[in-house]
Amino acid sequence: MPPTPSDRPSVLFVCVHNAGRSQMAAGFLRHLGAGRVDVLSAGSVPGDRVNPVAVAAMREVGIDIAGQAPRVLTAEAVRASDVVVTMGCGDACPVFPGKRYLDWRLDDPAGRDIDAVRPIRDEIERRTRTLLGELLP
Repeated sequence: MPPTPSDRPSVLFVCVHNAGRSQMAAGFLRHLGAGRVDVLSAGSVPGDRVNPVAVAAMREVGIDIAGQAPRVLTAEAVRASDVVVTMGCGDACPVFPGKRYLDWRLDDPAGRDIDAVRPIRDEIERRTRTLLGELLP
């Protein structure tokens, strides 16, 4: 029987535009977590769409993030999350006691071609798999 929402860990991925790194990480965690983790993503200054090169890079590994949209970071999203993973959002991410914060320093895929985005994607996958292993031992 699948866990109820209150039984699942929740993770919020945050980057500046919520158009590349955080969307790829959320896509990986949704896919790999298979409904066992609640996944959110947001940006401190959300873009108007998900980076098409990030979409293409994720499609190469069988994950479709084309239907996602950048969302603004809210204090409510942070409060609702057990783990907050920041990716270059700086001081824009609110900090609340009792939350686990991780800062993943990753290159920004904005303005890069697919060959430059693939290694970023692969590193995000590696880190997401490690996080999932910690959340669901």
